[in-house]
Amino acid sequence: MDFLSKFFGPPLPSITPQALSEKLKDAKRPLVLDVREPEEYREGHIAGAKLMPLGELLGKMKSLPKDKEIVCVCASGSRSHSASKMLLNEGYNVINMSGGMFTWQRARLPVKKGSAA
Repeated sequence: MDFLSKFFGPPLPSITPQALSEKLKDAKRPLVLDVREPEEYREGHIAGAKLMPLGELLGKMKSLPKDKEIVCVCASGSRSHSASKMLLNEGYNVINMSGGMFTWQRARLPVKKGSAA
């Protein structure tokens, strides 16, 4: 274990928007957890993403599956990084999408508009 891992824990797994887009085509697709605010989500999100704002994550995390891969997403990758660390510390199989919805949209990947169903 290196010096930084002793203080900050293991490195947080991350995935690019392009790699996530490919994973979402698989039968065993991960749960996409969007940790932005509802108004941000309505402006554009990944189809099928579950909305759970970062401020609500601690109180609602028990409703998330521990037996399924979870990919956290936000606008830029910062809030999703925090959410991923929280979930990782609770034993979830979690990955952070680097760059957030900004890089998802920059890569011209599909975006769904509207509120969560």
